[in-house]
Amino acid sequence: MRTLYLLLGLVAVALGTIGVFLPILPTVPFLLLAAFCFARSNPAWERRVIEHPRFGPPIQAWRERRAISRRGKTAALVALTASAAAGLLMLDSPWCYVPLAVALMCGSWIATRAE
Repeated sequence: MRTLYLLLGLVAVALGTIGVFLPILPTVPFLLLAAFCFARSNPAWERRVIEHPRFGPPIQAWRERRAISRRGKTAALVALTASAAAGLLMLDSPWCYVPLAVALMCGSWIATRAE
């Protein structure tokens, strides 16, 4: 099981790293997943993720207070709004309402997290 968690953690770090360069792919959620997986497979790597100067503070804030920074919330809500608008413009009914529903549910959840 440790090997599976280690592999999942490595994949999550890879996706998070790609997310640094691609604005459509989130970084911190993948690094949260990596920290979770490394906690169960390789504590030294978990520590490296948590102590990272740029990505460690959001991970620590989430673990301690389930908090999302104002900047993170804003970015997520803007991306969700853009996705919902694109769905409404590009998809036929009734499928055009699926991105809107997802954006409303996820956006409501994100907006209610502590800062």
